[in-house]
Amino acid sequence: MRTLTATATVCVCVAGAGLWWSADALPLAAPPAPEVVRLGAPIPVAGLEKYKGAETPKPIPPLAFVDGEGRRVDLSQFGGRVALLNLWATWCGPCVKEMPSLDRLQGQLGGDAFQVVALSLDRGGKAAVEPFYQKTGVNNLALYLDPGSASMQALGLRGLPTTLLIDAQGRELGRVEGAVEWDSPEVLAFLRGYAGRGAGPARDSAPAGGGLVKTGG
Repeated sequence: MRTLTATATVCVCVAGAGLWWSADALPLAAPPAPEVVRLGAPIPVAGLEKYKGAETPKPIPPLAFVDGEGRRVDLSQFGGRVALLNLWATWCGPCVKEMPSLDRLQGQLGGDAFQVVALSLDRGGKAAVEPFYQKTGVNNLALYLDPGSASMQALGLRGLPTTLLIDAQGRELGRVEGAVEWDSPEVLAFLRGYAGRGAGPARDSAPAGGGLVKTGG
C-alpha cells in the first residue's frame, strides 16, 4: 500500500499485536508504507497488479467474529462458496474508497457460489459501521464485526484494507493489500473465473446474519 501525503490523522497498525496508535501517542519516523494509512489525501486505487497469489492454496486459521445482531460467525461457515474477505475500518481512507465497489460486487456476484465478507475492525462495532453503511448507501453487504481486531494477528495483516480470496474449501488463494475497484470489468472477470470453478453445492441458508440482500451475476 502506498504511503499517502499526510494531511490529517496518521494511524499505524502494529501487525501481530492488534494495536492501534495515533500520531499523538507515537512519534513516527519513516514507518513501513504498508502499515500507514494517512487520511484526507486522494486515495490511489489498486488493481489486479496488487493481487499476490499463494503458490498453493493454504489453510486459514480458525477465525470467529460477530454479525450485526451480535451472533458468533465462524469463517468456516462460508465453506462451499468462494469468499472475498475484506478487512477494513471506517477510519481508513482507502477502505472507505473501495467500499461502494465491494457493495456493487456483492450485488452482481453474491449467491451460492460467491460472497463478499466485509469484516470491520472498528472498535465501536455496530455503532460505528451501521451509520456508515446507511450514509454510504451500502445495501448488499451484511454487517460483520471484529471490534477486538483478532483477525489482525490471525491472518497476519500488515495494514488496511487487506482482502483475502478464499476458495470453497476455506483455503487462501491470495490477497490484496490496498484499495481495488472491485466491480471493474477486469476484476469481475477474474473473480467470476474463481467462482465458476470453486462453487460448492447450493445450501438452503447462509451463515447467521449473512443473508444476501441481492444476488446476481
